[in-house]
Amino acid sequence: MGTDAIQDEIIEEFSIFDEWLDKYNYLIELSKTLPEIDQAHRTDNYVIKGCQSRVWLDAEMTDGKVYFTADSDAIITKGIIALLIRVLNGRTPQEILDTDLYFIDEIGLKENLSPTRANGLLSMIKQMRMYALAYNSKK
Repeated sequence: MGTDAIQDEIIEEFSIFDEWLDKYNYLIELSKTLPEIDQAHRTDNYVIKGCQSRVWLDAEMTDGKVYFTADSDAIITKGIIALLIRVLNGRTPQEILDTDLYFIDEIGLKENLSPTRANGLLSMIKQMRMYALAYNSKK
């Protein structure tokens, strides 16, 4: 399934909720789907700078595709990174760099986050793209 199809699926899932409180609860549920990060990667070397809560992100490339693992000490943030991983996981570095993450605006995520969480969201995206850029240059 392509990144647009996954994003459309996410938009549809969030569209069933009218209230943002329900959407937050759904994000909390999504946090439980996050692939577990190796404990060795829960260190400061893997912390995303710019997030209010602690978010650890790791990526590895296998057969030309990037696979992410992450964790956070905040459940809403964990749900947000789970969404990003759902869209970008198992893609080539170039696909990650080229993907327009339009679902964020479509579901109203950015404007329903506190300014510090919105900055954290941008930091998560930036870090995922930095991994893709690094892997892309190693081809």
